[in-house]
Amino acid sequence: MKKILLTGATGYIGKRMVSVIAAQGYKVVCCCRDASRFSRNTDIDESLLEIVEVDFLKPETLENIPKDISGAYYLMHSMSNSNDYEDSEKKCAENFAAFIETTECQHVVYLSGLVNERELSKHLGSRFQVEKILMESKVPVTVLRAGIIIGSGSASFEIIRDLVEKLPVMVAPRWLDTKCQPIGIANVLDFLIFVLFKEESYHQSFDIGCDDVLTYKQMLLEFARIRNLKRRIFTLPVMTPKLSSYWLYFITSTSYNLATALVGSMKIEVICRPESLAEIKRITGIQPFSYETALKRTLAKIQANEIASSWKDSFISSRRDTSLKDFMEVPHYGCFTDLRSGTYDDREKCIERIFRLGGSNGWYGQSLWKIRGFMDLMVGGPGLRRGRTHPDRLHEGDALDFWRVLYADRKEGRLILFAEMKLPGEAWLMFKIYRGKLWQKAVFRPHGISGRLYWFAVLPFHGIIFKGMLRKLTGES
Repeated sequence: MKKILLTGATGYIGKRMVSVIAAQGYKVVCCCRDASRFSRNTDIDESLLEIVEVDFLKPETLENIPKDISGAYYLMHSMSNSNDYEDSEKKCAENFAAFIETTECQHVVYLSGLVNERELSKHLGSRFQVEKILMESKVPVTVLRAGIIIGSGSASFEIIRDLVEKLPVMVAPRWLDTKCQPIGIANVLDFLIFVLFKEESYHQSFDIGCDDVLTYKQMLLEFARIRNLKRRIFTLPVMTPKLSSYWLYFITSTSYNLATALVGSMKIEVICRPESLAEIKRITGIQPFSYETALKRTLAKIQANEIASSWKDSFISSRRDTSLKDFMEVPHYGCFTDLRSGTYDDREKCIERIFRLGGSNGWYGQSLWKIRGFMDLMVGGPGLRRGRTHPDRLHEGDALDFWRVLYADRKEGRLILFAEMKLPGEAWLMFKIYRGKLWQKAVFRPHGISGRLYWFAVLPFHGIIFKGMLRKLTGES
């Protein structure tokens, strides 16, 4: 059985590619910096999965990857908190390229962005730099370049949806008149899997997209039409990139860092080279569906709660870019704790309430949580905008409003959350079913005197929030 290396296995595209690769009968070797963030798909035979912990910025960890891999997908991208992500992406690509030559790998597939303009944004320029590094490898490489990806949970789609559904009238930046060529997520996955081991594609780059060339304004209005929403959009020539980034940040669920990267790219036309698109269609036999179809398919998936992955679950959506393991052990010393317990009415119902917290389901004591979320947003945190990927399922690594899921086990009745809100310290929120009771524990480890002052400032509200939350979760009237 051939082994296929999958980098970026916990990312938006990577999570979906796990099942796609396994469906072809390959064994998937999933690379994760933190194995605890990898959510195993119960539909996939465990014999087809191998999880290895690798940090491509640390060459010594690459030895964890088996040498007998036949192919590889390079799906690692970064638009994180650091301003030097270009250097990080360059080093990752160099380390990957050097290592892959020591394996039995016959083909590497890299998903990049459309980079056909002479002047590139910082984000697209970094993608192109990675492409050039990989192409210098002795192992054959195929590069697929995609623009706006339309799919449930994709950053591009979520921004479109947020803008259209929240704003009846938009006064928007002039880059909304920029042309682009979108593509549905299903077509991206098809191109990725069907190009693997196609020798005609070796040592080449191909542009992938649907046949529709649209401005961002047209894309927004088409979404409004499908949703039966009346919308008006006016563009202003005076909105600077920084103002545009703030505009996206406050209106949509994107982080400021991601908004900045996207604004830089949105000023540049991302249109496929016709001959390149025609050639990859011929090689793979794929005919991408239209933008309208991509939207309808995506909305149907959302309606059916079938979101396979979301960009919000990546650390790019938070202020952290680190391992969950760093926070799995909740500290006891030097911390403030709010511990409460209550007898529940029904164990299964209690667990159901716990695992439905956040997102559109809300939090018990909702008004105070909303105020806290707004305060966090004002100081650059994620606030409550990220929501949750699924209405009643949680997995390790998922984003949950301004929390990150560290541990989630329904059978055990245990959930641990780590705070990604802006705080002068670190915070955890834990729920555990034990001996006929629900135990609810909030832990705060302060950083200096400011952290201690913060705890005592919010202490009066804890009695309202945490006491009320416990009563609701246990079913107490």
